[in-house]
This record gives sequence, structure tokens and C-alpha cells, in this order.
Amino acid sequence: MANDRWAPALDQQARVAKRAAFEAARRGVKITGERMKNALTAVSNLTARQWRRASKVGPYIDHRLHKLSDARKRAVTYGLEWRVEREVAQLATGSDPLIVGPWLSEVGYEALYWVPFVRWVQATYHVDPARLIVVTRGGAAVWYRDITTRSVELFDVLPPAVYAERNAQRADDGGGTLKQWTISPLDEEIADEVRRRADAPRARLFHPSLMYRLFQQFMLGHRPSSFLLRRTRYRRIAIPDVALPPLPRDYVAVKFYTAASLPPTPSITRMLQSMVLALAEQRPVVMLDTGFALDDHEDYTFERASRIHTVRDMLRPEDNLAVQTAIIGRSSGFVGTCGSLAWLAPMLGIDTTAVLADARFLHGHLQVARQVFQTLGGGRFSPLDISTFDQLGLTIHANPSTMDGSPGGPSHP
Repeated sequence: MANDRWAPALDQQARVAKRAAFEAARRGVKITGERMKNALTAVSNLTARQWRRASKVGPYIDHRLHKLSDARKRAVTYGLEWRVEREVAQLATGSDPLIVGPWLSEVGYEALYWVPFVRWVQATYHVDPARLIVVTRGGAAVWYRDITTRSVELFDVLPPAVYAERNAQRADDGGGTLKQWTISPLDEEIADEVRRRADAPRARLFHPSLMYRLFQQFMLGHRPSSFLLRRTRYRRIAIPDVALPPLPRDYVAVKFYTAASLPPTPSITRMLQSMVLALAEQRPVVMLDTGFALDDHEDYTFERASRIHTVRDMLRPEDNLAVQTAIIGRSSGFVGTCGSLAWLAPMLGIDTTAVLADARFLHGHLQVARQVFQTLGGGRFSPLDISTFDQLGLTIHANPSTMDGSPGGPSHP
């Protein structure tokens, strides 16, 4: 009976204990689940961070390798430039005569880079001018008169036709460029003849390849113009005193030739014709076309227009550049292809309009020209890009009565 009396109470306690145990177990499962969920979330977050970090390792390594590669390239470049400068110093500080040249490359590179480079070397190392023997062609030795008066005319060593043929072959052997990156057999042959003519058997070769190698990275666009300007010295050039053909008074000198920056397309040819005619309306024009086949450029000619004069029949290969220099130096302005004598004219104190249609080949040269001519105190230098004239419907108007006939296109020697 006693047991029956306490049975309900015990059942009630059992049920309460059972519910309590069940609740405790449920809470334990819930807590365990939450802990596992939190742990998984933490692992997931950790993995994501690690993955993000890992994903950055590849680009970081690539960046560091690229920087290392650039550093190695710079080290190689600096080493090559240092060796060239050391070679220049060894030649300049010696006592033997130096053959400066022979210059066989483009006229523009001689005027804008080679002459200022030689002037810098002479001034920096205090080279006795009597040691220097300039070898160039067409009377261009007049550009070096403030550096040295000793020179040998290249066309006295090789007839112009032979020179043109041999130099073209040299360019073909050198990969199709006139630039003198190395000393060629033609250079050596000319140097030997200069030694004989100058009675200087011990004369050493101060070759243009020194300049080309030193300024190679600038020419490729990898060096700023300041690198070049620290190793060149620009000066005004005196107008040479040479015999000139009869010239009109107060004329504009004009020299247009075909180039990568001014190709002989029909539209460009028409634009240049109109430009020359418009100039002729204002004052006489003296065309500096030569008709000589001495390099890979051809002159534009406008021979049958009134007030447009040509000195073509009065020029000789052996002094044509000296005569052209004097004609430009006595003019009231120069207009021509951007390159060649357009770099020279401002150094003569002549305002210059340099015409181009494709600036891709000229960016570095234009930068140097602008910087130099602004501080030189010479003529103003004004590039004129005519590439968009047709696209914009712009034309240069000229009076047809200025002409006696149709102007010619590019001359074909």
C-alpha cells in the first residue's frame, strides 16, 4: 500500500528528470551544432583569406621578376654606355691625331647629333683642335669650323657615284640602314686614305659608331633627352663664305624631300605644291633640290613656276651642302621636310618651318630640337603637321597665275 501511495510521485519525478535530461541533451546538440557551424565558418574564412593571399603570390612574383629583369637590362645598358664613354675618353685624352668620321649617314643626324657630340668631346676633354681631322661630304666640314679647321672632303677620296654605290652596299650589308653602328670595310678604306693624305699614319678613328652606341637607348625611346643633352654641345653655326649662284633678294629657302615622315602620296604632293605656290606669292622662293642620288631620299621639285628659283644646275656634289648652308643662312626663312637641313637652319639663326605628315619617326628628334632651339638664341623652330589637312577639309590657297606650268612631283635622279 505504501508503495502504491508513492508511485505517482515517483512517476512525476521521473517524467521531470526525463524532460530535464532531454532538454539538456537538446541544448547540448544545439550548442555542439552551433560550435561546429562556427568552427566551419572560421575554417572557411581562414581558407578564403589564405586563398586570397595565395592568389596574390603569382602577380607579386611576376612583378618582382619583371623588376629584376628591368634592373638587369639597365645594368647591361649602363655597362655598354660606360664602356663607350671610356673608349671616348681614351681616344680624346691620347696624343695621336683623330679621324672624326668618316660620316656616311644621314645629313640630319650629322647636324642634330654628331657635330654637337664631337663639340662636346672636344670641349670636355680639351682636345687640341689640331688633332682632329673631320671627314664628311658635300662641304659639310663648314659645320665643324668652331671645333677644328682640319678636314678631308669625302668626295675627293671617292667619286660621288662610287661613294653612292659603295655606301648603299654598306647599308645593305648592315641590315638596310645608313646608320653607322659598326666600323665597316668602307670606313677603314676611307680612313687609310685620309691617313695618307693628311700624312698622319698614326691617326686613330673617332668613328660615328661611338655616338650611335652611346645614344642607342635614347633613339629607342628608353632614355630621356637629358641624357643626350648632357653629352652634346649646341652652338650657332657661322654662315660659310662660299661662292653662290645668283639669288633673288629677300627669298625663302625651301627643301622638300621624300621621307618616312613625308611620303610622296598624291595628297601630300598636292599640299606641298600649294604651299610652295603660296610662299611664292609673298616673296621669291629658292628651291634647294640637288638632283644628286647620294642617299635614299628624293627631292620634290617645282621647276616650272614663276618666282620659284632652283639652284639645281649650279650645285656640285663636293660642296653642295656648304652652298645650301650659305643660301639658307642668307634667306629670310626656311621651309622644308622635318629632318636634314631643317635641323641646321635654326642654328644659322633662320626661322624654320619643318613640315611632316607622320610624327612616329620624329618624336625624340622633335623633343631635342624644341629644347635646344629655344635656348640657343637662333631661329624659331616650328613643326607643321599636315597629316590632318585633308581630313579637316583644310587647303592652302595659291594664285594660279603664280605658275608658268604644272609643278613637278618628286624628282627621280
